[in-house]
Amino acid sequence: MVQNKEHFEETSHQNLMGKVRQIKPIFAIFVIIPTILAAIYFGFIASDVYVSQSHFVVRTEKKEQAFGIDSLITGASRSGASDEIYAVEEYMNSRDALQNLNRDKLVTNAYSRPEISFFNRFGSSFTGASNEELYRYMQSRVTATYDGSKSVTTLRVRAYTPQDAQRINERLLQQGEALVNKLNNRGRNDLIRYAEGEVEEAKERAARSAEALSDFRNRGGVVDPEKQASVQIQLVSKLQDEMIAAQTQLDELRQFAADNPQVPVLQQRVASIRRQMGQEMGKIAGGQQSLAGKTPGYERLSLQNEFAIKQLSVALASLESAKNEARRQQIYIERIAQPSLPDNAAEPKRLKGILSTFILGLVLYGVFTLLFAGIKEHQP
Repeated sequence: MVQNKEHFEETSHQNLMGKVRQIKPIFAIFVIIPTILAAIYFGFIASDVYVSQSHFVVRTEKKEQAFGIDSLITGASRSGASDEIYAVEEYMNSRDALQNLNRDKLVTNAYSRPEISFFNRFGSSFTGASNEELYRYMQSRVTATYDGSKSVTTLRVRAYTPQDAQRINERLLQQGEALVNKLNNRGRNDLIRYAEGEVEEAKERAARSAEALSDFRNRGGVVDPEKQASVQIQLVSKLQDEMIAAQTQLDELRQFAADNPQVPVLQQRVASIRRQMGQEMGKIAGGQQSLAGKTPGYERLSLQNEFAIKQLSVALASLESAKNEARRQQIYIERIAQPSLPDNAAEPKRLKGILSTFILGLVLYGVFTLLFAGIKEHQP
């Protein structure tokens, strides 16, 4: 029995060695060795990876449609929440975010733990330890993805302990909220500064136009040519009535009592009234110094002054509107799901990795075999 058992073992060993010898070297290079290495890596070396997820949306205040200067002011702050969403997304993947995140060595401590495998640990000779290498290292471990169909941004952090993944996720969210608040403050300040600038310019224009109108009145000795002309016309009309009455009385005396001593008096009165009428008409029209000559310049300055006053009123109203707008928080982050604390490793997919390596090896082996066979057939 013992001899039979020894004979059976020897025969099995010889058969196994015979089968091993039948394996082609190229098959071993492309399939067997990579699969064994993958099995060793995924089975004994690769560290567990925990993924913490959070979901948030960037909301903006809904505003009614505005017109005129108000629309320009409010439009600057309503450029679209999507801009802010992409700004937050870009920030979370940026070097600035990483620098703030690692201000107390949170990142380097989390990813350089000694229990992490050599191939996955940051700071090893395989990954390097510079800031730029840390940035490249984190690009595959922190992702912020915006889903336009749901308007939701998902933040995923991969780390080698559940607590590290959750802690980094939470801090990134806080930094994102701080960024939005910073953008809000900047938007509010820009909004008020722009409105205040408009008010100052309107004030200067109103002051210059009022001063120009005042100089014109002082130089021309006229307050309002149109109103003054109306008064002058009434005066001329009154003088004309007096002249008609005096002329009528004079004509009657000449007809019935030509030697009456009142005739010369009435003649002087008619001449005096006619002369006064001419002087008053000269004030209304007849030269650059007349009321008619001063009217175009006055109208121009008066219109400029009225326009400047209206601009100042609009600018003051816009400033008040901008202050009201600034009192409200325009954009903010609303968390839909808090950073999760994973209780199970999500990566690596060990069996999937081994099978993928095996399948890829078979494909490469098949391609190489076909190429080799084709070359061999075309050899003379």
